[in-house]
Amino acid sequence: MPGLLIRWLILTAAIIAAAYLLEGIEVAGFSSAFFAAAILGVLNALLRPVLLVLTLPINILSLGLFTFVINALMLMMVSGVIGGFEVRGFWSAVFGSLVVSLVSWGLSSFVNERGRIEYIELRRGPGGRWG
Repeated sequence: MPGLLIRWLILTAAIIAAAYLLEGIEVAGFSSAFFAAAILGVLNALLRPVLLVLTLPINILSLGLFTFVINALMLMMVSGVIGGFEVRGFWSAVFGSLVVSLVSWGLSSFVNERGRIEYIELRRGPGGRWG
């Protein structure tokens, strides 16, 4: 259960980062981003796999770049449901999905499969090697 909450907060931070970096995305506050992350998480779990299978030929031809279009459409769908979260325009949604994906991936790399935050500590060993 803590892993779900940590990933939810990571997605919230990614949405806030996208709103901060892009002009076409606005978030009224933390609660709007928090609920937008919840809806986006549900859509990612339920609708995204179906859309990826249905658009598989287009996705293969575009070398996977069509996935950002699918993510952008889901971001626009969330914008229609959550009042304090607004995405204006398709290209804002595409770049927003790129920012959300990168920030979410970057922050999720510090969370292990049990939902705990972990880090790697490197020490210099014998022979001057790091390990």
